[in-house]
Amino acid sequence: MRAQQFLESEWDHCIVLDACRYDVFSEVYDDYVDGTLEKRRSPGSSTPEWATRTLTGELDIAYFSGNPFINSLGIPLNELKWGASCDYEWTATDHLSTVVDVWQEGWDDSLGTVPPDSLATAFHEYADTVAGHDRTVLHYMQPHTPFLGHGDGGKLTKIREGISKQGAEETSDDGGSVLASVGDRVRPLVESTLEGSSLAQKAGVMLELDAASVLSNGTRETVMQYHEDNLRIALESVADLLDDLDGDVVITADHGEAFGEQGVWEHHIETHIPPLVEVPWLEVAR
Repeated sequence: MRAQQFLESEWDHCIVLDACRYDVFSEVYDDYVDGTLEKRRSPGSSTPEWATRTLTGELDIAYFSGNPFINSLGIPLNELKWGASCDYEWTATDHLSTVVDVWQEGWDDSLGTVPPDSLATAFHEYADTVAGHDRTVLHYMQPHTPFLGHGDGGKLTKIREGISKQGAEETSDDGGSVLASVGDRVRPLVESTLEGSSLAQKAGVMLELDAASVLSNGTRETVMQYHEDNLRIALESVADLLDDLDGDVVITADHGEAFGEQGVWEHHIETHIPPLVEVPWLEVAR
């Protein structure tokens, strides 16, 4: 299996489907789009990790981001306040010519996420921006949770609200409170415990699921079906947009999603198991 080679590959427009599993994509993509599909290996098992290792150097890219980790705020990933933490010092504005914050502009409170059509809307609204750059990326949130029609997107809402609030705040000169300092030391220990617990991870997944479906079909079967449903909704929107994209188009993912493999649920930083790093690479037929 080849490395993803995101920047090294030939494309004019790239569709990034957040948290898209290769196996699910391979089963459904040709209902919506034609092309040559290949399995590639992502350099990361989460968006912060993928961005840090993929989007490097000075890139003439217009990046339409449905994911709040890739934003125009100029705040390094390791300083973002989103309910967890990472060690990556990467900042989108250091590498990308333009970032369009679709995670902000196209947010839907009723869904608790950025619906796929928000990316198409932003693409058309910023047509001049697209024309002024060498390449364009449209980073869709789906099939990442929340599952459209199956929940309120509570977890993603908290991440977005935390980052939005931080971007709007002015930097304090007092060095922060004692409580904040203690929290910075304790938080990684708590996260480490949770990320190492399959039970805790599974409990987080079940917050996004319908209890009746879980009881009748089981957690894994239910979440796999919801993942496919989310992917189909995204691909339907992508298919509608393709006629407006000139040149070579590629569809891929930043990382995959785990549904209990090796005791892992969802996706976590530096967790390089096949369901999280095997991603689709579809060169769309033109």
